[in-house]
Amino acid sequence: MRYVEARDAATMDGLRLALTVGVPGPWSQAAMFMFDFKGIDYVPVAQYAGEDNDDLVAWTGIRNAPTAVYNDEAPRSNALDIVALAERIRPEPRLVPEDPAARQQMYGISWEICGEGGFGWTRRITMRTPLPPEYQALADTPDDGVPPLTNRTNMARDYRSPDAEVAAAEARLCAMLDYFAELLTKQQRRGSPYFVGNAVTACDLHWAAFSALLDPLPHEQNPMPNWLRARYSYIGDTIARHKHEILLEHRDHVFREHLSLPLRF
Repeated sequence: MRYVEARDAATMDGLRLALTVGVPGPWSQAAMFMFDFKGIDYVPVAQYAGEDNDDLVAWTGIRNAPTAVYNDEAPRSNALDIVALAERIRPEPRLVPEDPAARQQMYGISWEICGEGGFGWTRRITMRTPLPPEYQALADTPDDGVPPLTNRTNMARDYRSPDAEVAAAEARLCAMLDYFAELLTKQQRRGSPYFVGNAVTACDLHWAAFSALLDPLPHEQNPMPNWLRARYSYIGDTIARHKHEILLEHRDHVFREHLSLPLRF
């Protein structure tokens, strides 16, 4: 993917989307999926993992990705705000149900996937545990042309968690996986492969992005760096018992019917 530097993007009009360079971060991928699904053009803006990103902060006030800026409107970094922006720029095809009850359900599921305290947030906490030797060996295997994560200090500062939260995260994650699988099972019995109703919505795209934290797609579809694949792939025995097949079947269906592969980053 060709990125524009933040200092140059600040002078542009239209939709600009700050994304993490060189890695398929689920929050960045989810933001891309919203705009890609609707056929909305955007300028990818470089955000560098773990770095200070001074130019991005000077422009948007935000160091992390994704951050969407549309014309002269305020920057948006919240996942649900990005959904709302995509829906406003191009209402069709819809990603947010018109029915109020279905809309509330969709936003609730999306928040449980990608909001603070949700699946992505909680999974990131569990990734603080040391890797077993075979996964550490993968993490230490060099990649050709992939930028390393050079500054781990900022990452540790931003994503640190109290020990009590780390201890509780695994059980919380398992409960969420069971809940998602139960929702999809009920929908499957009604004849729908989606989380809400009978059509794809934003929460389906969110799960397609965040499922990488449970079981990343193979290299040919997701050529992610080895250090990140090792971290995403290792989930431990307890979480593995809650890795329901229907969650991966849903992911595969969404990619096959509504998104494209390989992933771009």
